[in-house]
Amino acid sequence: MTVSDPDRGITVTEISPMDQPIRWSSTSTAAFIGRSLRGPLDTPVLVESIGAFTRRFGGRWKRGSLFDAAEQFFLHGGQRLYVVRVANNATGATLELPAPYGVLRLCALAPGTSEVLRAAVDYDGIDDPAQFNLTIQRLSPENRFVIDQEIFSGVSCNSGTADFVGDALIKSRLVEMSPAPPSGKPYATMGPAAEARAPYILAATRGSDGADLCDYDLVGSAQRGTGLFSLEAVEDLDIIYLPPRSPQHDAGPAALLAAEVYCRRRGAMLVMDPSSAWRDAQAAVNGIEETGLASAHIVTYFPRLIEAKNEHPAGAAVAGLLCKLDALRGPWGSLATEGYTFGRGMRPARDVSEAEKQLLLRHGVNPISVGIDGRLTLAGGVTLARDGQLNVINSSLATKRFALKIARSVERATRWAVFEQDRALAADRVERQVEELLHELGQRGAIRAAFVRCETHHDTPHLDSERGLAVMLVLQTRTDPELISLTLYQTASGCRVASTAFAPVDELHAVGSDAA
Repeated sequence: MTVSDPDRGITVTEISPMDQPIRWSSTSTAAFIGRSLRGPLDTPVLVESIGAFTRRFGGRWKRGSLFDAAEQFFLHGGQRLYVVRVANNATGATLELPAPYGVLRLCALAPGTSEVLRAAVDYDGIDDPAQFNLTIQRLSPENRFVIDQEIFSGVSCNSGTADFVGDALIKSRLVEMSPAPPSGKPYATMGPAAEARAPYILAATRGSDGADLCDYDLVGSAQRGTGLFSLEAVEDLDIIYLPPRSPQHDAGPAALLAAEVYCRRRGAMLVMDPSSAWRDAQAAVNGIEETGLASAHIVTYFPRLIEAKNEHPAGAAVAGLLCKLDALRGPWGSLATEGYTFGRGMRPARDVSEAEKQLLLRHGVNPISVGIDGRLTLAGGVTLARDGQLNVINSSLATKRFALKIARSVERATRWAVFEQDRALAADRVERQVEELLHELGQRGAIRAAFVRCETHHDTPHLDSERGLAVMLVLQTRTDPELISLTLYQTASGCRVASTAFAPVDELHAVGSDAA
């Protein structure tokens, strides 16, 4: 796990202990970034159902597409989804608690018109004349039921003291205090000392939802950890999807390019929607060429879908199907099989002929077509790798995702070896760790044969300055006769993964059931 504090320039990384088995997770994690009715900004929140999404981010909203994307994700088998809400100049509601010499002003951390907050002050159990108790509640905008509450007891407006309310509110998930507190404590709204007024103070000024998103709202800032870069707080990340910025506007080229670069660094896949302007397969191919995007970390499709007479993108459904595939079969499987189909009632927005399907596949686009059971399926299983990227690891969606997951699993579990003084012993232990993982994957039916070798900086001269390790992996899956060959360069400054040109075929050995 990695925890970063951009303001202090501190990054803390938790490293797995040596000799621990490499964890292989069957559950994949997706992340969606976009606009919602409410919720915290630039904060990845894990939700595992559409109900959990609604409670935190609100329901369907005509000015945002996150709800629709989350709904499609869960309907198509997704289980773990990090949601990042972004906004364009949205503001939060403010609460003003009167005091003898001013007001205690609190501002909602989550901006928007549907973030309904109220606050109360009482002096119950207080002996210090400067102290008070502060209660903050978040209400459902639909029925005004209390859905969240925070209580800060024995706080004061005296800055520099241990009970300062500004310091206490740093832990709040609902509000933050304005820079200038009153010189005296706010009047009580509850209890024996309360004045003749309502027990709870409602917002003095309402929040705003801001303007429509632009690409740079989705991208955010690496320095501030906003937008796309807020995902640094998420350890396991397999799929990223950017829903349409609004019902009329898809994510633009700047956001897609930044997301692709981020996926390459994180070892994740980006699901990219086709433009609504692409009327046929040739237009889709031309549109892909115009974007300039060509990456093994992108999966895209054509056409969009129609449901209940409305045309909409299917990227969230594709992300859900990929996560469902990982949970039930593994990333080495194919979506073009029974059980991995789009929802009933969906139909293609454009008809795609057999010749057009082949055209799309040659350009890295997966056609959506009718399967043997009459339901729509994602056919082809290719990435958007093109030109010089075309090889078995990059062009096959299943192979690329399998290789990425192996690389991430090995990288996290062998990080300890970089700091081990006995380099030969570290290399030997890493080999054993990886061999155990490969044996497990063989038992799961993922691979037929494998080879692993770990070299230290003594064996690989260009690693000498960083005392690194090179872990070479060669795999043969049960679905593809071509070999997957990877090398992970594990150094103190990070891990780099590269495709290996030479694969020692003679040293491959059977794993799993074939080993018997």
